Amino acid sequence: MLPGSIQISGESLSGAEIRDICDGLKDNSVRLLSVRGCQLSDRDFGRVCRGVSESHSLAQLNLNLGVVSSMSRTKQLSDALNTNRSLHTLFLHGSPLTDAGLVTLNSSLSSHPSLVCLDLGDCMLGDEALRLVCGMLPPDGAKSGLRELTLSANPGISSKGWARLAIAVAHSSQLRVLNLDYNPLGDQIAGMLAVAVASSRTLEVLDLEGTGLTNQSAQVFLDMVENYPTSLRVLVLSENAVSPELQQQICDLLSEGEEDDDKEALPLEPSPASSKSSPQMVLLTSGLGESLLAETEM
Repeated sequence: MLPGSIQISGESLSGAEIRDICDGLKDNSVRLLSVRGCQLSDRDFGRVCRGVSESHSLAQLNLNLGVVSSMSRTKQLSDALNTNRSLHTLFLHGSPLTDAGLVTLNSSLSSHPSLVCLDLGDCMLGDEALRLVCGMLPPDGAKSGLRELTLSANPGISSKGWARLAIAVAHSSQLRVLNLDYNPLGDQIAGMLAVAVASSRTLEVLDLEGTGLTNQSAQVFLDMVENYPTSLRVLVLSENAVSPELQQQICDLLSEGEEDDDKEALPLEPSPASSKSSPQMVLLTSGLGESLLAETEM
């Protein structure tokens, strides 16, 4: 466990544990709070939310796997986020939010001054929720927005919703990581995303694992990285009907881009410290690396 962190997984939280959590939040000694998959009463959830609202130290909050299990809890979390100013990363993966829950959270998420990483995977979202999420990806010069976004496993989103997201990604001034794994996207939507990636000046990681792609969309991505300048460094295409040869070609081109960037960044007389640094590894078919504040598991 990291200093300043509380990480509990899959337990039924006792009153004493809730008190310890709340005391740590009140004392501003907790930077990371993870209670993924834990069971706690509505009253205790409200106590934790009040602690979050008062904390000036909390940077990462993990409520994955059904902790936010009702609309009343969603409202309590929204109220906490309206007051909190320190949070950078919020994990809600596996929460039954639905579009109504995102409507409740939208104002507090959109206006939060520090939030840069948001996980809404497997939250039963639809097009209305995605429309609100797109508002958290403001265009150049507008305002601060998300740098890392996870929307894994939300099959209720239609092709129209994904098209809206592709437009937002193309114009987002800050988004670096986009995880869309295990959504039934198919080649048509992947083609839209390829255009968005080509237009984006910031997107470095795109996870399309298990999204129903074939060689058709992989060829589009290959043409894009081969012929157009892009910020993309990692493309995850595992568990799709994409040939290993195409995957390797894309991986090689992304690796070449990393090497070119490293060469341009080298000083004329590299210091001993910089000469020891190695280029970043680019993975195509394995999972993503660390998130912005990946100090706790999903």
